[in-house]
Amino acid sequence: MVAVTGDDNSGDSAPIDSTEVNGAVPAGDQADLEAVSAERNEELAESDEAADAGPGAPVGDADGTAADVGEEAAPAADLEQESEIAADYIEGLLDVADLDGDIDMDVEGDRPVVSVVGATLTELVGPRGEVLEALQELTRLAVHRQTGTRSRIMLDVGGYRARRREELAELGRKAAEQVSRTGIPQRLDAMTPFERKVVHDAVAAAGLRSESEGEEPSRRVVVLPAEEAAEEAAEAAEDAEDAVMEPAGGQG
Repeated sequence: MVAVTGDDNSGDSAPIDSTEVNGAVPAGDQADLEAVSAERNEELAESDEAADAGPGAPVGDADGTAADVGEEAAPAADLEQESEIAADYIEGLLDVADLDGDIDMDVEGDRPVVSVVGATLTELVGPRGEVLEALQELTRLAVHRQTGTRSRIMLDVGGYRARRREELAELGRKAAEQVSRTGIPQRLDAMTPFERKVVHDAVAAAGLRSESEGEEPSRRVVVLPAEEAAEEAAEAAEDAEDAVMEPAGGQG
């Protein structure tokens, strides 16, 4: 793991305009970002549907990103290059925004990871991680511009993703326990693809099923009873219906 301070301006960092920090993106960047975001949204939807398939089904990554089918993992050198480009980009943004923080670069499995650490930077996380997600897309766009390939780099700030993952895993476990006890499906609040993926995994680990329903941004996880319990409930319902329809003894 390599630490890069936010005050070091060495390296070929991607140009950063101060308007990006204030929420406005130049027209040229906006067009590129919208194109990349549209493509990413399709990948996120595919990943979430894979997670809906249940345990054993191929699912996306921890942030809800689907891996390209048949695409070989990038060489370690390429992943390190992506990390360096992303670190330079974030470093420049910290300078423009006059924010303190160190940058850690790492490679986990087949994806690069860049984390801003050493400070609580709530400005770069935003409500429910919305700013962090947008910043991650901009970082991937910066990497794409220099490498010409799509990046699956993950960006974290102040350990937000790790904390959020723990919270969602606990939410998934509690929902699974309640559904196991009552046999009644439970619908959770709307979540991002990253959040839904974590809940799907937690529910599957508890031995139950889950699926997503609705459209973005209101798409949510529904926790379902185990198939055996669902079949027993259906049979019980059929028996109850037959009992109502059957004439009382001695009549007819």
